[in-house]
Amino acid sequence: MSSSHNRNFSFFPMAITLVLAFAILFVSPSVSTSPNLLDHPGAKTGFQVTLKHVDFGGNFTKLELLQRAMKRGRKRMERLHSMALASSDATIEAPIHAGNGEFLMELSIGTPPETYSAILDTGSDLIWTQCKPCKKCYDQPTPIFDPSKSSTFSNIPCASDLCSALPQSSCADSNCEYEYTYGDYSSTQGTMAKETFTFGNVSVPKIAFGCGSDNEGAGFSQGSGLVGMGRGPLSLVSQLNEPKFSYCLTSIDSSKTSTLLMGSQANYNVNNSNIVKKTTPLIKSTSNPTFYYISLEGITIGDKLLPIEKSTFAIREDGSGGMIIDSGTTLTYLEDSAFDIVKKEMIEQMKLPVANQSGTGLEVCFDLLSVDHDIEVPKFVFHFEGADLDLPGENYIVADSSGEACLAMARSNGMSIFGNVQQQNILMIHDLVKETISFVPTKCDEL
Repeated sequence: MSSSHNRNFSFFPMAITLVLAFAILFVSPSVSTSPNLLDHPGAKTGFQVTLKHVDFGGNFTKLELLQRAMKRGRKRMERLHSMALASSDATIEAPIHAGNGEFLMELSIGTPPETYSAILDTGSDLIWTQCKPCKKCYDQPTPIFDPSKSSTFSNIPCASDLCSALPQSSCADSNCEYEYTYGDYSSTQGTMAKETFTFGNVSVPKIAFGCGSDNEGAGFSQGSGLVGMGRGPLSLVSQLNEPKFSYCLTSIDSSKTSTLLMGSQANYNVNNSNIVKKTTPLIKSTSNPTFYYISLEGITIGDKLLPIEKSTFAIREDGSGGMIIDSGTTLTYLEDSAFDIVKKEMIEQMKLPVANQSGTGLEVCFDLLSVDHDIEVPKFVFHFEGADLDLPGENYIVADSSGEACLAMARSNGMSIFGNVQQQNILMIHDLVKETISFVPTKCDEL
């Protein structure tokens, strides 16, 4: 081939492009349910939310996009690790910085409904927004919620189980008050309450949330609060009648948006007999039950099962170790010892010149400028308990017009994370009743 910048990769349907992991979410009405269908006990319904990458339209080069995403991902990985090491009564949660690559979700609160956008976080539980009257509030893009103007607002009493579920709470006039402190010293304080939240055409009454009157920190300015999607009882998914959700991330070069599916819509069309669905159990961590831990038992590159000790990815007594699935971390992070083995095998099987001084910030990169033939990329399989996930090539090799192709993974010490580059074009179904995560290969831009 005459141009090294148009190198073909044999396992890919098109040239590899950089893959970005972070997104902004906006609700898209997708169901024809009546607004208050969820008022009825046992009602089975759900709603759909569309996702849009944070850096979309930012006029960045592919390399700049990757570097921005990696910077956010490293910070998030460090915070998640700190959370895992915290004691069970710690109040630390994953901090949210402006531009950190979390998701924004547009929703409405109260009756009549007031629309606002909030950060969606699979690494924490509490739902909260800023409320009047403010003792201290940061600037937000939409008007601050005034509970006195809503007919469906009600305080949560101190004796409530929902109040007990808070990591830190207090009482004032028999009403539950909360305080959440995030790892970057941002915080929110206020009153726990119940309110009707509306997502597109679907209204969900009596959702417990924090009505924050004292909020500070630079990390929240992207949105007007936060929607926790973790495994704890206060998260949005846990409060649904059917506590499950899924998301499907498109490739970064797709012109289509990604999708979040809540409640009964989470399974999408996976009951179709032609659908290949693989399921692995969720693991509980006593140190941090919010996270979506899964059991990684091994890795295969090409036809070789790597000599990685199974205990490498086990949760340790001090809360460290283990692997979590996280929608807000870009790359997959592997424990040092495992990453060294993966690095050695990828270099051996790729059979390409190694770019020892890559400007991408990734550790395993290959120089394509001197290569004049099509490139074969070895398959990469994660062996989760009960589920062998054979990744599409673009989910682990990323390339840039600078003439380098890199492994979209990095090393860590203390926790492994299955990042969202690796989750592209896979419907990721989180079922909190069955305590499982399922993987369904899906053309996400067709949802």
